[in-house]
Parts: sequence; structure tokens; C-alpha cells
Amino acid sequence: MNYMWNFISLTSEQEETAKELAKGLNMSPVLGRLLVNRGIEDVPDARRFFHPQLNELLDPFLFRDMAKAVDRLNRALGRKERIMVYGDYDVDGCTAVALVYKFLQQFYSNIDYYIPDRYEEGYGVSVQGVDYAYDTGVKLVIVLDCGIKAIETISYAKEKGIDFIICDHHVPDDELPPAVAILNAKRRDATYPYQDLSGCGVGFKLMQAFAQSNGIEFSKLIPLLDLCAVSIASDIVPIMGENRVLAYHGLRQLNANPSVGLKAIMDICGLAGKEITMSDIIFKIGPRINASGRVQNGKETVALLVEKDEKLAHMQANLINHYNDQRKDLDKSMTEEANRIVETLDHEHESKSIVIYNPEWHKGVIGIVASRLTEIYCRPSVVLTRSDEFATGSARSVGGFDVYKAVESCRDLLENFGGHTYAAGLTMKVENVEEFKRRFETYVEENLDPTLTLAQIDIEATIDFRDITHKFFSDLKRFNPFGPDNPRPIFCTRQVYDYGTSKVVGREQEHIKLELVDNKSNNVMNGIAFGQSSQARYIKTKQSFDIVYAIEENTHKRGEVQLQIEDIQPTGKEV
Repeated sequence: MNYMWNFISLTSEQEETAKELAKGLNMSPVLGRLLVNRGIEDVPDARRFFHPQLNELLDPFLFRDMAKAVDRLNRALGRKERIMVYGDYDVDGCTAVALVYKFLQQFYSNIDYYIPDRYEEGYGVSVQGVDYAYDTGVKLVIVLDCGIKAIETISYAKEKGIDFIICDHHVPDDELPPAVAILNAKRRDATYPYQDLSGCGVGFKLMQAFAQSNGIEFSKLIPLLDLCAVSIASDIVPIMGENRVLAYHGLRQLNANPSVGLKAIMDICGLAGKEITMSDIIFKIGPRINASGRVQNGKETVALLVEKDEKLAHMQANLINHYNDQRKDLDKSMTEEANRIVETLDHEHESKSIVIYNPEWHKGVIGIVASRLTEIYCRPSVVLTRSDEFATGSARSVGGFDVYKAVESCRDLLENFGGHTYAAGLTMKVENVEEFKRRFETYVEENLDPTLTLAQIDIEATIDFRDITHKFFSDLKRFNPFGPDNPRPIFCTRQVYDYGTSKVVGREQEHIKLELVDNKSNNVMNGIAFGQSSQARYIKTKQSFDIVYAIEENTHKRGEVQLQIEDIQPTGKEV
């Protein structure tokens, strides 16, 4: 793919701040620019950014209703009431359920967990789930990563004498469910100063408050941070503020002493002995955790995440890996079919959004397909299939556009919907699909900045190969973990040349393995350009070209750097 290159510029005042930061931290001025781009303005803030401390976590009792939630949980334990931990079937929901269940189980045995069946019950708090709770004598349900819109089902549960504590991070409506406590930093009367926790993160804050109220040492919460890191990476929430603290220490836990279940998943992913990064979670660990809820039932994933026996965990991990293989096959075939539909739509090139419906599609994979379409066509996408008498689906957005608001603008056509800025789920009557397409497109056309539909890559600095020293790379690694609001830095180098040894590689000869030089140093840089073999012919002409790339460690030669090249353009070409 050829991108529009967007060079991030700083004001003269920001340039001065970048220089002061670089001087104060004894690092390259280029890295000072990166800090300013992330909103860091002084050396103490930068030190906190590079060394997040667990004592920087916010007081969980700043959450509105946290005192009520802890009081109700303590009363349940004191009365020996049966407790059920209930969550969504995606990575965030399953990790949240596993975290809360594992922690409480250390102190209390009358506890169960529940994940709704995607196909029989659908998203959120279901009537079947409430009935199961009632039939098994549950008096308190802790619901995680969903529930903020479950007004009717929680009212139904209340009639049956079941109380709910809601731990959610999705955008609520004005009317809230009749729960005894609602922990959601996005509610209108919220008092918690950080809005971007994952669902699992909200569950962690409840356990942190529970521990504080019962004199339990914070150190007992640390083994659960690996689950927080997995949820933060997979749910694509911002990795600044409190999430950065949780992700940073969660990755440390994942690398040093992961839980038995996560270790089993890491082993089947081929990650044993490797330093785990956020990318490993996003592309390897997360999809396998998701696969169970997409293909079978997410309860199997929670069983793996709370498993203590290594042998059993590896058996369960292999089963989930099998589900992931099935998911990949479904994903591939459905994406190909969706592409054909988009390409044949009348006036396809003029529309600002994509909304497609196929009643035969597999419900568990439509979110992935929506993400693929957004990535390919750079437009907000909604993919719908049929479930019982309704059309149900997932929406995904391009960066900078709030797809939740776009879906919300059509709420009178919907049976229910929920989500956040870049992802939403929705259900409607089948007869409303065509009108939804029209209304959704109108909203997008009126509210989407046209530049957001261009394949754009943000470049933080232009550098030469001589700038990429061992110290530069060592300092750059301190910016980890990367994610929203702290993206992996992309650099540009002008006028580079093939050293003479670059070659096309890959099973289908689709990639280029490069050895490059520029005209300002004698450094020969290794690089890999995935899916860009069409550029090989030009590279071999010995003419200069410009590259944009991320800098990473060469996995085959420890300690050496490698450029992951995102785009290649002939020198002088307007991009």
C-alpha cells in the first residue's frame, strides 16, 4: 500500500520543550520530539512515563459507587451468599472475569463464573444468564465489560432478588440500570479522573478497592496484572495514564511469571522464551483467547485462564488453538466475499462508509471482517448478519472518527447498540437495514473529515542512518509499551540506496529483505518490507528512494536493529 505521508510538526515553543527534555534526559533531540508528541512537557513527567510505578495507580474509591460496590461485596461474603462473575465473550470480558474470579476465589469458595453464548444469548446480560443465576442460588452478580445498558434484564434480576455490581467502560445512556453499584468512568456524573480503562481494568480497580477495605496487601494483586496487559492490548484502549502503568507492569508479569493458562497460550503461539510485547498480544495471544467465544463458547477460555494444572492448561490451549484455526478460515472466506460485495456496489467509490449485510455469515467473525474492510478501504464499516429475527453486527472506524456517535444517530432504527469511539455492536430488525445504510452514510458524509479516508501514515521525525546508534535504540525501547496515544514511532530517511544485496523473499515472493545505505554515513541497515515486492524492480535500478519505517530489534541477531519498512517512494515523489 502507498500511504499519504503526514509529517508531524511542532510549534517553535514545542521545539524548545523537546530540546530541553532531550538535554535533561541525556537523549537524542529526536526522542525529545517524541515525548512532546505524547503530551509530555517536563523531565519529571518524562521520568514517570519511562518508569511507571504501581504506587501511581489512582485511588479506586474515586469511582462513583465504589464504596457501595465494596460494601455489597463484603456483605455477600459475610452472609456466605453465592456470587457469580459475569462477563462478555471477547478478550476483555474473559480476562476481566478470570481476574475477578481468581482473586476472590483465594478468599471465598461460594463463587461461580458465567460467559453468555454469543449465538444463543447474544451480547451483554441475558435473561438466560439471570435465570441460571437464580436457579443456582446466586444473590450477587459482578458483571464485567458489559451491563451498562442492560436495564430490562437487571430489573428482571432485581425482581428475583439478585443484586448487580456493574463494571463497564462502554458509553452509557442517560438512564442507568437498577444495579446496587455502577463503576463506569464514562457515566455523566462520573468522579473518576481517568476514562480509558478497559473492562478488565475496571474489574482490577474493584479488586484493588476490595483488597484495601479488607487489609489485603497490594502485592496479592500483582499476579493478576498479566490479564490486564492482555485486555489493554486486545481492546485497543489508550496506553497513557493509568493504562500505561497497568500495561507496563502487566507485561513484566507476563514475561517473568505468567499465569498457567496464559503460559500455555504463549507456548502454543511459539512465544516461549521470547520477550512478549503488546504486538504479540494483539496478533497471537488475543486472537486465540477471542476464538473460543467466536467459534464455541467463551467459558472455555475463562476455564483456561483460571486453570492451575499445567497439563490440563496445555490441553485446553490446544483446543483453543484449533478454534483459532477455524476462525482464520472463516475470516478469510468472509473477508473475500465481503470484498466482492463492496467492489460491486453501485457508486462504491463515492460512498464514505460501508454497510453490508449477509444473513448467512458467521456471527462470531463479523467484527474481524468489519476491521478488515476499514483497513482496506479506509472508511467506517458495518458488517451485519442474521441472528434469529434480527440483523446484528459490528461497526469499526477509521482513526479520528467516532463510529459510536454515527451508530447512535440511527438509534430509532435499532433494537440495541453499544460500544465506544472506534468499535460498536448493534442489532436491528431486518427490514430496517436499508434505511440504516442510508442514514449511517448520511451521518458519515456530514461528519467525517475527508482526509481520514486516505491511507495515511504519521511520521514523527526525519533522521539519517547515522542517528540510529545503540544508545538511540536503547532509549527508544523505553517508550514501550506502544498503543493508542503512544503509537510505535515512525521515522523517515531520505535518499537511501540498495547496498546491492536486497532480495525478494517469502513463500509467494511477496516481501523484500533489504540492505540499505544512505549518503550521510557508512552504516548498512537491514530492513524488511512486508507485502511490497512490487517495489523491488525500482530498488534494483540503483536510484535513490525515501523510506518510512519503525525501528525494531532483529529477532535473528539479538542486539542488532532492523527497519520494518512501512512504505517506499522514489526520491522527489510527492506523497
